[in-house]
Amino acid sequence: QVQLVESGGGSVQSGGSLRLSCTASGFPYSLYYMGWFRQVPGKEREGVATIDRDGSTKYADSVKDRFTISRDNAKNTQYLQMNRLEPEDTAMYYCAADRSPYFYRGGLKLRKDVTDFDYRGQGTQVTVSS
Repeated sequence: QVQLVESGGGSVQSGGSLRLSCTASGFPYSLYYMGWFRQVPGKEREGVATIDRDGSTKYADSVKDRFTISRDNAKNTQYLQMNRLEPEDTAMYYCAADRSPYFYRGGLKLRKDVTDFDYRGQGTQVTVSS
């Protein structure tokens, strides 16, 4: 079955860095769109970044120029390098995967947000103190 396992979370001071990893199994990893989202208790999930099968990436404005998403298809693993962390980045971070996030509605080709991807892991906590 599909399994996504995150690691690398922890506690850091503001301005510090962390690197999250997500190892996947149970599906043809290289054919899947991957991404990260985060959630703070009591708040909605927030998309952080995605990386497509061809390696193209997208970022939320709040993390652009600070976070970098990457993937290693040989290792079935994706990464999220987080630099210049801020207290506002404190959240549970989840890895997500989807075979094809595109769908059609009203003749338009649309794309699911990473928070709605088909599969997600259990999450890893990131805490940034000021």
